[in-house]
Amino acid sequence: MSEEGPNMLTGRKTALSENMLFGMGNPLLDISAVVDKDFLDKFGLKPNDQILAEDRHKALFEEIVKRNKVEYHAGGSTQNSVKIAQWMLQKPHKVATFFGCIGKDRFGEILKKKAEEAHVDAHYYEQNEEPTGTCAACITGDNRSLVANLAAANCYKKEKHLDLDSNWELVKKAKVYYIAGFFLTVSPESILKVARHASDKNKIFCMNLSAPFISQFFKEPLMKVMPYVDILFGNETEAATFAKELGFETDDIAEIAKKTQNLPKENTKRQRVVVFTQGKDDTVATVGDRVTMFPVLDIDQNDIVDTNGAGDAFVGGFLSALVQEHALEECIRAGHYAANVIIRRVGCTFPEKPDYH
Repeated sequence: MSEEGPNMLTGRKTALSENMLFGMGNPLLDISAVVDKDFLDKFGLKPNDQILAEDRHKALFEEIVKRNKVEYHAGGSTQNSVKIAQWMLQKPHKVATFFGCIGKDRFGEILKKKAEEAHVDAHYYEQNEEPTGTCAACITGDNRSLVANLAAANCYKKEKHLDLDSNWELVKKAKVYYIAGFFLTVSPESILKVARHASDKNKIFCMNLSAPFISQFFKEPLMKVMPYVDILFGNETEAATFAKELGFETDDIAEIAKKTQNLPKENTKRQRVVVFTQGKDDTVATVGDRVTMFPVLDIDQNDIVDTNGAGDAFVGGFLSALVQEHALEECIRAGHYAANVIIRRVGCTFPEKPDYH
């Protein structure tokens, strides 16, 4: 990044090439529908939340699909972000690589097709024990409650996929790595292998706090990876939960960012960057030793169609600028642009080309 911020890469601009950005996570087919409060109450859901499906949610998936207007989109947090990064970059195709596990079924075929359409170089581990994972997005007004049924996504195996020479070669080609915290519930050993590689080779490893339940129930694997994290993303709720779990004793978001930046770090050549989004409020980021506020783009409340995917979009925009070695300020600007586009549409979808300069 530039003089103002830590110099994240060499400062030399390198031409974009295939597989420069690597993502690994839970590929899910998003099933979104507008529901009412009764529907949320029936399944004990909060209007704005993300949880993993339990037995009591089985019927939810059947019921939501029966609704007259359901939309299917290729999803899963990390896959969304790399897809948006690729969209922002446009050319060359396949700058972004994605690893994750799917089932050998119709939903798996849809995911493969959608990844191809998005020009992402997806290499899925395909198995037939479990069906392809799904995520029900229950939309009420501008709130969205996400219920993920990981299914196949949960079956990712390091030794059966990541460790294969041909796949590891793709990992080695990357300069920037991004894995959402959600994948800590699936394969922390895969995350550590990638994170250590990035640290050893002085490349950039990014992670996301993803959801409050990650800091609460997967704190141990999260803190094992934290020393390797060069850039950490999260939103205000996730940041607050993380701070509480770590005993920071503050609910001031700038203070939380600072304390998170100062957690132990393996690769001392790079100062950790912490970026917390707060919906329509300013994005908070550590710039060198300071914490700076970056206002988001103005949007008329009436133009907001669906905030589902806004966080993933922000990260995708950010990564598209990061992989081009832009300054932190520019990465955040690109993130704000992408999020602003996504919230005007249903699901994590985008127009054919970005209008971004």
